[in-house]
Amino acid sequence: MNNKLIGLAVILFSFVGGWLWMDYQTALYAPAVKQEKVCVEINKGDSLNVIADKLAARNPAIKPFWFKVVAFQDNSAKKLRTGEYELTRGMTIRNVIDLFVQGKTKQYAITFPEGWSFKEITQEIRKNPNLEHILGKMPVDQVMTQLGAEIRMPEGQFFPDTYFFEKHMSDVSLLKRAYDKMQKVLLEEWSHKAEGLPFNTPYDALILASIIEKETGTESERPLIAGVFIRRLKNGMPLQTDPTVIYGMGERYRGNIGSEDLKNATPYNTYLIKGLPPTPIAMPGQQAIHSVLHPDNSDTLYFVARGDGTHVFSTTLKEHNQAVNLYQKPPK
Repeated sequence: MNNKLIGLAVILFSFVGGWLWMDYQTALYAPAVKQEKVCVEINKGDSLNVIADKLAARNPAIKPFWFKVVAFQDNSAKKLRTGEYELTRGMTIRNVIDLFVQGKTKQYAITFPEGWSFKEITQEIRKNPNLEHILGKMPVDQVMTQLGAEIRMPEGQFFPDTYFFEKHMSDVSLLKRAYDKMQKVLLEEWSHKAEGLPFNTPYDALILASIIEKETGTESERPLIAGVFIRRLKNGMPLQTDPTVIYGMGERYRGNIGSEDLKNATPYNTYLIKGLPPTPIAMPGQQAIHSVLHPDNSDTLYFVARGDGTHVFSTTLKEHNQAVNLYQKPPK
C-alpha cells in the first residue's frame, strides 16, 4: 500500500514538475506582450512584487511569479530603474526585465519652432501634461539664474528644436537643455565669424539673428538680409525692420502696422532708434545665426518683399522706391 502511495506521489511530482518546467519555458521564451503597446510606470520605492503586479494588471500574459523568478535568476531584482516604460508586441519577460534594467524609458517630445517668442515657448510647455510644472511659480529672472544665464532677459536665448524627455521631467530642466544648446551653437558660430562685423558680443549677433529669423524663412536670402542690416549698422542708419516694431507693440499688435505705430517710441522701434534693439525678438535657428556671422558682402542697403516669400534688394533709395511701388503699392 505504501509503495503504491509512493509511486503515485512520484508520478504526481513528476507531472507537476514537468508542467512547471513547461510553464517556465513558455513564460521565458513565449511573447509576454501581446498588445501593440503597453505602458508601465515604476515609481521610486516600488518593490519587485509591486512591479510584477503592475505588469499583470497591464498585461495578463506576464505572470508575476515567473517575472520574479527570472528577475532573481538574472540578479536583476534590485536593478530595475524607475520611470515610465513602453512595452511592445512580441517582447519576452527577459526583454521586459532588460528594458527596466537599462532604464530605456518612454520618451516624450516637445517642439520649439524657429522664430517663436519666449511667451510661445512657455505656453507650449504649460499645456504639456507630461512635464512637471514649476516654471509658473518662479519669476523669470530667477529661472534665468537657475539656468546659469548672465543675461536675465530670456527672449531668444533658447535653441529651437525638438526635445525628447522622460515623464515628470521639470519644465525648468527642459529649458536648461534648450538654453545650453543655444549657448553652444552661438559660441561655435561666433568662433568662426567673418572679420569686420559690428558686434561686440555673441549676444549682439543673437539679437540680429532673431530679426533675420523673423524677416524671412527663405534660407538663401538670410545672408543677403544680414548684409543689408550690417551695412546699415556700420553706416549709422536705422535698421527700419517691421518685426522689431511688432515685438515692441506687444498685445497692441492686431495684424497690421500703421503709420502711428512707426512713430511710437519703444526700445524696439528700429524706425526711430539707431543700432540694435535691447534684446532678441524671437528664437533664431542656426542658419540665421550663421548668416549674421557670414553675411553677404555686396553694397545693397534696402529690400522689399515681393509677396511670394522672397525680396528685391536695392543699392540706392531710388531703386528701392521703384521696387516698393512695384510690389507694395496697391493697384489703382
